[in-house]
Amino acid sequence: MTTLKIGIIGCGGIAKGKHLPALAKQRHKAEMTAFCDIELDRAELAAKEYGTEEAKVYTDYKELLKDPSIDVVHVLTPNSTHAVITVAALEAGKHVMCEKPMAMNTAEAQQMLDAAKRTGKKLTIGYQNRFRSDSRALYAACEQGDLGEVYFAKAHAIRRRGVPTWGVFMDIDKQGGGPLIDIGTHALDLALWTMDNYKPKLVVGSAFHKLKDKMDGNMFGPWNPEEFKVEDSAFGFIKMENGATITLEASWALNMINAKEAQVTLCGTEGGAEMFGDAWDNKGTVTFNHTRYGQLVETSTSVGGGIAFYEGESLNAGELEAKQWIDAILEDREPLVKPEQALVVTQILEAIYKSSETGNAVAL
Repeated sequence: MTTLKIGIIGCGGIAKGKHLPALAKQRHKAEMTAFCDIELDRAELAAKEYGTEEAKVYTDYKELLKDPSIDVVHVLTPNSTHAVITVAALEAGKHVMCEKPMAMNTAEAQQMLDAAKRTGKKLTIGYQNRFRSDSRALYAACEQGDLGEVYFAKAHAIRRRGVPTWGVFMDIDKQGGGPLIDIGTHALDLALWTMDNYKPKLVVGSAFHKLKDKMDGNMFGPWNPEEFKVEDSAFGFIKMENGATITLEASWALNMINAKEAQVTLCGTEGGAEMFGDAWDNKGTVTFNHTRYGQLVETSTSVGGGIAFYEGESLNAGELEAKQWIDAILEDREPLVKPEQALVVTQILEAIYKSSETGNAVAL
């Protein structure tokens, strides 16, 4: 079997927290041979812990892309650089896994999609929440028609006080926004994916900058209010071409007791479903509601975070994401998260921000 050689561009939090340990579980199929970060020590540390003995270290991603031995690149950098690095990697003949969101805006996302089609290389986006067991169970129910026609959904990405105080999360220039583009993107992806509906027609949105000075109780500690340049909350109303409607709620800090993150509520003609649980540990419950014997019935399905394979290994959502991505390349098939789908997510997020700025609905 061919062993893929992977180059990592960006060795910060998302690399250490998800991609590097997940790829390490795929050592029999892929190995990390190059690491790049603008901070050399971070690249060196990642290479030492996860790389091969001959792994190379770079501070300029363009130098990494010159290596013809690298088959795959993971782009794990701030949002503002997703498009330029991804396009360059595709043009250099590499398959690309880019972290979410796909890009800062629709135009950049389209450039990435065009480059993938032009080069014939595979491109996927890091929406690992699709690989959670509860997400997969809900998707299967929708695919089998258990809910009938799903015409209303809520996409939840709400924290009571969970403002990230590290990295560039509060930098509007590097990130393009706050919780909407950070965690709202996951909830919206789950809603579109489970509904199998990628044709938005009209978007109305509001973004708020209300709680940047209120940091008491924040789970990640205090921040500098002067550096808080992005919204703390954003909400969207999305009408699809077939009339289906999605409401999206995204916040790092909202005075609401029942926080829900990376979860959806679906309502269909034959029944409904709501996700509960903890997205952080990849475990959760899906509660289905329907009618039976003339009565209203609720059925809860508790599902764990890992799926055991024949090797006896149990993988979490991030590890499953890495496994299917590597297998998609080796077996020459489409990855689960298609760039065309991720582009629609970016299109809607951009429309919510635009609607908030202009005060008008945005037609797509």
